Amino acid sequence: MRKDPSESSDDGAAQQGASPGYGGVSSPYDLPTERFPSATPTSGSAGQGLPHTDDELDYGDARGAGLPTEQIPAYRQSVSDGSDQPTQVIGATSGASLGATAGDSSTDRLGEGDVKIGRGTLDLGLLVLRLAVGGTALVHGLQKLTGMWNGPGLDGFEEVLVNSGFQQAKLLAILGAIGEVAGGALLILGLVTPLAAASVLAVMINAWAFRQIAEPGLEYFAPSGTEYETLLGVCAGVIILTGPGRISLDGRRGWATRPFIGSFAALILGVAAGVCIWIFLNGANPLI
Repeated sequence: MRKDPSESSDDGAAQQGASPGYGGVSSPYDLPTERFPSATPTSGSAGQGLPHTDDELDYGDARGAGLPTEQIPAYRQSVSDGSDQPTQVIGATSGASLGATAGDSSTDRLGEGDVKIGRGTLDLGLLVLRLAVGGTALVHGLQKLTGMWNGPGLDGFEEVLVNSGFQQAKLLAILGAIGEVAGGALLILGLVTPLAAASVLAVMINAWAFRQIAEPGLEYFAPSGTEYETLLGVCAGVIILTGPGRISLDGRRGWATRPFIGSFAALILGVAAGVCIWIFLNGANPLI
């Protein structure tokens, strides 16, 4: 009986480790599962098995002495910064202490200029003061410059200066009228305020001296005294020292709310200009 060729090939493949029925092609699944060799304990841990639990892996134990386990050193802070102190529980009664602490820190920042301090109605008051002084100076300057509101005009103002003993009366009349008009308008706007107030102050110093020599002795109360000129001159000086405030065209400048050396220099300039004009262009003693 003739044997099927496939049967003979399957028998040969089985003898050679190949899978039957696949034409002599071998498969890794034909071999039995390989067993890994058991671990051999080291010489220092003879007779002991491998550790299987965390307790058996304890550092320093004899069973784990031969294992390559590395101990990580614990961190020790050299200088104590208070972080190891127990956490303090803040209760309802600690609100006052928190407020005091916040107040102290705010006080410290105030000294450094880091905290903005509210100005209240200060800027509004400075606005009213500027409007009053600047408006008064403006209308009086327009009377002298253009003759509005029954004013003397430039010719009448020049005549008054001549009769008062001023030299260069024509030039002085023009400069005085323009100084009052420009200074008053700039005070109302709050623009270049220190110089505008210095201009008004110089004019008021001469007006005070002119009024003073018109009557013998020191006269203060109106209508013959220097009450009006004194009040306007002092207010102009105050505006120089305080600044125009935030409600002005100069409001964004630092000296508008915190004037210092520059404003003091403008005050000295206004006083010096008024005194020098009187001394060099008139020369009379107003205190007699």
